[in-house]
Amino acid sequence: MTTAEMLLHPVRLQVVQAFLGGRELTTGQLGELLPGVSTATLYRQVGILAEGGLLRVVRERQARGGVERTYRLVVEASSVGASDARQLSREDHRHGFTVFVAGILAAFDRYLARDGVDLAADLVGYRQTALNLTDEEMGRFLVEYRELVTKWSDVDSPKGRRRLFSTIVMPSE
Repeated sequence: MTTAEMLLHPVRLQVVQAFLGGRELTTGQLGELLPGVSTATLYRQVGILAEGGLLRVVRERQARGGVERTYRLVVEASSVGASDARQLSREDHRHGFTVFVAGILAAFDRYLARDGVDLAADLVGYRQTALNLTDEEMGRFLVEYRELVTKWSDVDSPKGRRRLFSTIVMPSE
């Protein structure tokens, strides 16, 4: 199964999103973060992601007669590269994009369901900007953008607040 095929599944995508930001989690902790996913489904999907190399076991300990594993996302392996993307059909891309957007909607719904939601105070925003750039300029922009996001992704402030930052880039014409 390719990385793209693994990420095209809505539960696996939610699991990967839960690990973003360098988190290390057990399956039990994932269950707390994803209460709408049954325990059996969660264990099955975590197993697929671990077998596929997207999750790595970083710790094991004996717990209640079994082994409790703590996982970490293998960031390099968890994004769809150009070679994977080229192998997908238009319908696969349509499906993948739908799963991606559905994941964003689900996260936003979970946020809105909280008590005391204040979009301004929580620095929540969504916007769209058009860039009129050549392919070369867009390539340079993306390199700078990745560097900026990487720089800030490495920050782990003790009093920091976990935020999802999602991007979509595509031609508009």
